[in-house]
Amino acid sequence: MAADTRDAPADSGFGQVSRTKDVAFRLLALAATLVGIVSLAALLANVAVDAVGWLDWGFLTSPPHPNPNEAGFLPALIGSIAIMLLIALLTFPVGVGAAVYLEEYADDGYLTRFIQLNIANLAGVPSVVYGLLGLGLFVGILGFGYGTVLAAAFTVGLLILPIVIISSQEAIRAVPDTQRQASYGMGATKWQTIRNVVLPRAMPGIMTGTILALGRAIGETAPLIMIAAPTTVFGMPNSLFSKVSAMPLQIYNWASYPQTEFQYGVVAAGVVTLLVVLLTINSIAIIIRNRYQQRT
Repeated sequence: MAADTRDAPADSGFGQVSRTKDVAFRLLALAATLVGIVSLAALLANVAVDAVGWLDWGFLTSPPHPNPNEAGFLPALIGSIAIMLLIALLTFPVGVGAAVYLEEYADDGYLTRFIQLNIANLAGVPSVVYGLLGLGLFVGILGFGYGTVLAAAFTVGLLILPIVIISSQEAIRAVPDTQRQASYGMGATKWQTIRNVVLPRAMPGIMTGTILALGRAIGETAPLIMIAAPTTVFGMPNSLFSKVSAMPLQIYNWASYPQTEFQYGVVAAGVVTLLVVLLTINSIAIIIRNRYQQRT
């Protein structure tokens, strides 16, 4: 009994220190979260205030103009949407197909490890390098043309393809192997198992990775500059080989104008439009992802 009495204060002190550390760590994590959120909210609020009076229907439906009061964003807006749709059509099936092969079909040999290592390295390559690759391959060799919709989509698509592959692999790897074995036990083939068991359960994770990749793609400027995409166009693209600009390029061009109205009001209106388009694309992808989650 005496030993129990002597041990009680020590245990109580240890528990008090542990609770204090737990509270301190929780407050530190909360502070770190609030710093990021508050900083982003302050930045967005500042941009939104500058955009008041400039972001209206006329701004969204008019072409660029040297007069800031008549400047519009329509060609760059349509160009970005066209590039993003083509990027999604190109990278999603290729990225998911590559992930399925690497996770479900490829053996764990030296070649597979070499491919995995290179995919991981490509995910960290600077975007300007992809711009040079697009300039040499899609513009120079394949002849897609300088600054066209097709050249821009293929160049930026290569940029985000490693991200789509890696995120899809992680989602496929997270599917429990017991579900695969149960499917095989019911007599299903490997392809039937992948189509009916693996992909439906991995699709929420795949969609999450694709959302993040497309969010990066819509704001890329360096690859488009390298393939000689024009910073300003006055007409909307009508084919895959049309010259195209994008919202980041148009915003960058406006920021270089000497007029204060362009550097603050018009640029802020363009930034807000870019953010709204980005959030809209992400919201659509999230809705699709949630529907897959409900099905599974």
